[in-house]
Amino acid sequence: MGRLFWKFFLFIWLAQLAGVFGTGALFWLERQPFAGSAVQLPPPGPPPADDRFAPRPPPEFARPLPPPGEPRHGRPLPLLPIVVGLFVSLLCASGLAWYFAKPIRQLRQAFETAAEGQLAVRVTPAMGGRRDELADLGRDFDRMSGRLQSLVEGQQRLLHDVSYELRSPLARLQAAIGLARQQPARMEDSLQRIERESERMDRLVGELLSLSRLEAGAGGPLEMVDVGDLLLDIVEDARFEGSARRIRIAYEPGPPAVLQANGELLQRAIENVMRNAVRHSPEGGTVSLTTRLSAGGRLGIRIADQGGGVPEAQLEAIFEPFFRGDGQSFGGGYGLGLAIARRVIGMLGGTIRASRGGEGGLVVDIELPLAA
Repeated sequence: MGRLFWKFFLFIWLAQLAGVFGTGALFWLERQPFAGSAVQLPPPGPPPADDRFAPRPPPEFARPLPPPGEPRHGRPLPLLPIVVGLFVSLLCASGLAWYFAKPIRQLRQAFETAAEGQLAVRVTPAMGGRRDELADLGRDFDRMSGRLQSLVEGQQRLLHDVSYELRSPLARLQAAIGLARQQPARMEDSLQRIERESERMDRLVGELLSLSRLEAGAGGPLEMVDVGDLLLDIVEDARFEGSARRIRIAYEPGPPAVLQANGELLQRAIENVMRNAVRHSPEGGTVSLTTRLSAGGRLGIRIADQGGGVPEAQLEAIFEPFFRGDGQSFGGGYGLGLAIARRVIGMLGGTIRASRGGEGGLVVDIELPLAA
C-alpha cells in the first residue's frame, strides 16, 4: 500500500470515527439522569380538600432523587455498538481508500513503464468500468502514450528511410570517384555523374529540412493569397513538365477565392500533388484540376490522373514519408512530396485525402478554409 492509500484511509476513518462517537455521545448523554429532571414526591398524608392544589403525578421519565449520601449511577456506555461501529468504519475507510488509490497506483506504474521506453503500455483496460475523473486521466494517458509511440516509430522509420535513400547516391559517388582514378581519360563522365548524384542528395536534404520544419510547426508568415493566380502558375509548370510525354493538363479557372496562407508553402504543396499526378500518368494521358466553393466557406481543389492508381489499402499510406507502393516507381522521387503536402494543408486548417478514380488513376481532394 502506498502513502496515498494510508492518507485516504486515515482521513476517511477519522471522519467516520468522529461521526460515530459524536452520535453515540449524544444518545448516551440524552439518557443520563440529571438533577433538574427529577421530581420531589409529596409527603405521605391525606390529600388536601381542594383538588386544584392537589399534586399532579410526575411524568413517566422522572425519577425520585436517591437518598442523601447514596451514589448516583447512570447507564453504562454501549460498548457493543461502539465496537461494531469501529469495525464497520474500518472496513468502509479501507474500501474507499483502496478505490481511490488503486487507479493512481496503476497510473504511476504506467508512467514508470513509459519512462523506460515501453510506450505500448495502456491503463484503460485496468480501470474496468470506472466513469470518473481518474478514468478520464487514464484515457488521456493512453492517448498521450499512443501519440508518443507513433511519433517515435515515425522518427525511427524516417531515419531508416533516410539512411536507405542516401546509401544509393553515396555508393554511386564512390563508384564515380574510383572510376575517375582508374581511368583518367573518362574524367569528364565521372565528374558529370558526381554532379548529378550531388544534386540528388541536395534535393533530398532540402525536402527533409522542409518536412522537419513543417513538423515543428514553422510555417512562415501568413499572407493573402489569390488562388487563381497560384493555380495558373502551377498548371503552366505542369504543362511544361508533361510536354515531353504529351500529357494534357485540363484546367478551367474557377470562382475567385482568397486564402490566408504562406504562398510559397501552399504553392509547393499543390505543386507536389500535381507533379505526382503528371509523373504517374501514362504517355498521352490527361491530368485534370478543378476547383469549387462549398457552402461552409471552404475551397475544394481536385487533382485527378489516369495512371495505374493506388490499392485501396494504401490510399492513406501514400502521405507517409518515403512510402513505396508494391511494384510502383516514383520516377526518381523520394516519396516526400505528398507528405509535405499533407503537413502544409494541415497547418492551414485544411484536409487532403486520396481515392481511386472511376476509370482508374488517383484522385486527390484538397479542402482549405477561405480567408474571412
